[in-house]
Amino acid sequence: MKHLLSVTDTQDIIFDIMDLASKLKKDPWGYKTLKNKTLAMIFEKSSTRTRISFEVAMLQLNGHALNLPKSELQLGRGEPIEDTAKVISRYVDGVMIRANKHSDVINFAENSNKPVINGLTNLEHPCQALTDIFTIFQYKKTYKVHLAYFGDGNNVCNSLLLAASLVGMDMTVISPVGYEPDTGIVDQAKEYALKSGSKIKITNDISKVHGVDVVYTDVWVSMGDETEANQRLQMLREYQVNTSILNLANSRAIVMHCLPAKRGQEITDEVMCSHQSVIWDQAENRLHVQKAILSLLLGKDQG
Repeated sequence: MKHLLSVTDTQDIIFDIMDLASKLKKDPWGYKTLKNKTLAMIFEKSSTRTRISFEVAMLQLNGHALNLPKSELQLGRGEPIEDTAKVISRYVDGVMIRANKHSDVINFAENSNKPVINGLTNLEHPCQALTDIFTIFQYKKTYKVHLAYFGDGNNVCNSLLLAASLVGMDMTVISPVGYEPDTGIVDQAKEYALKSGSKIKITNDISKVHGVDVVYTDVWVSMGDETEANQRLQMLREYQVNTSILNLANSRAIVMHCLPAKRGQEITDEVMCSHQSVIWDQAENRLHVQKAILSLLLGKDQG
């Protein structure tokens, strides 16, 4: 794996990431795989979990992270992303970029001589999806479960489809008409599913949550979608994860949300704080999975 721009980049090592993340979670300070290594973190979009987890990850791995908001770089004054990539990659050992456009991350990687990690784009959020698969396995002890994703088929949903299909996990996306995930990614996930044995379904039928093992949702109005807020709230209101929906799932189903959450919109406070919610463990696991990704991309496992 040269870069992590899409979950597809992990198809040959996804289980290695899961295994290493498990080791790192058990011994957070015991792996100094990135001694004297530096990671540039470029942010076009605001962040809580991505910034903190990557920064702490580099610290625990004995490396160093640089927080670089776009507004403080020449990118913010119009420098071509190609030029920024060529320069920054001469200074550091790796780059994590959280961008508006997926094409910008691709362009950055094509002009970087160091590994580039997609920290979020409008198309994918691979670090989140890999974390979600890891979290599900931690709770269910198997990948052979059924995951239902409710609501907007956004970047997180896209990456989840790819990750689930790679590990053999069944996934049903339940979205209103017009809010389904990217068709190209759905096609790719179905190709992976043919090899892994998973089942991928896209539906508008809320009742398809019946009997599932994992209920997942995300915000209805993502960063960049604010101008569509009223329309989105109207179209997605029937796809809220609430007690009625949860009661249709397996009685041992877990509830997931990648955060930040708009309580009372895509998920109720009652469900989010229920005993079936694993949202806080899910958030913590960003740290452990990203440490595994960083170790495999920027250094060697010396633990």
